[in-house]
Amino acid sequence: MEPRNHTHFDHFILLGLSEEAELQPLLFGLFLSMYLVTFTGNLLIILAIIKDSHLHTHMYIFLSNLSFADICLTSTTIPKMLMNIQMQNKVITYEDCITQMYFFMVFTGLDHLLLTVMAYDRFVAICHPLHYMVIMNPRFCGVLLLASWLLSVLHALLHGLMVWRLSFCTELEISHFFCELNQVMQLACSDTFLNTLVLYLTTGLLGVIPLSGILFSYIKIVSSILKIASAGGKYKAFSTCGSHLSVVFLFYGTAFGVYLSSAPTKNSSSSAIASVMYTVATPMLNPFIYTLRNKDIKQALWKLCS
Repeated sequence: MEPRNHTHFDHFILLGLSEEAELQPLLFGLFLSMYLVTFTGNLLIILAIIKDSHLHTHMYIFLSNLSFADICLTSTTIPKMLMNIQMQNKVITYEDCITQMYFFMVFTGLDHLLLTVMAYDRFVAICHPLHYMVIMNPRFCGVLLLASWLLSVLHALLHGLMVWRLSFCTELEISHFFCELNQVMQLACSDTFLNTLVLYLTTGLLGVIPLSGILFSYIKIVSSILKIASAGGKYKAFSTCGSHLSVVFLFYGTAFGVYLSSAPTKNSSSSAIASVMYTVATPMLNPFIYTLRNKDIKQALWKLCS
């Protein structure tokens, strides 16, 4: 195929989850429902934390940022998908594609880092309870939040600039329901070795290292909990981190499932279907997990609704 520089074309084609016309109304209704549940659930958690002064603690401030990131993550991809189904138009402009890819990476990276920060917060609270207020002081927590946001923005900006330098072919179909970095890179006719190298390096820095930190934190947490003599003390300690651990398993489990399931095939719609789990399902389930397993959130939501 003859290369074409990105300045000479103006759109990509998003093939979506299915090209069958009879499935489009079903997909529209399903994803509209999931988006509304995700938006409403996470917004209620944010409002409950803001309104209830008892929840103005580090753990719930981190949780409110996670809920905000989940709202933005789904808002980056689903509205465009719904509009394409409604308008029966699969075109996305080059600028919109790069913008969508940038914000998707910002909020995905932010999810990774916030889950790591929350794991560290639980580690300090359970393993070093007497020093918790000294270690997790407001200034340090502010630094952790600011660092998470800055790293996510810089990470996404780096990949956005790397994609901007690529030249693309005349076949510009993306087998996905949004502009995903790997899918866009596969369409390039120019050399993508540097892009791939940067992708592996940043995945190690913002993927493997945070996950290793989470696993280390929970190994120490479990070890400390097992040393507690009373069953009531063990239950109380587990309950403080159970919701977060459930979200970690859900987020990383579905994310790894996507990449493992899509590894054998390139540019396949199977990866798009699998991506629904961590880009749509996980942000939708997070509010339910924190609500069902957290008594403080339940009480705050009850006060907010009443």
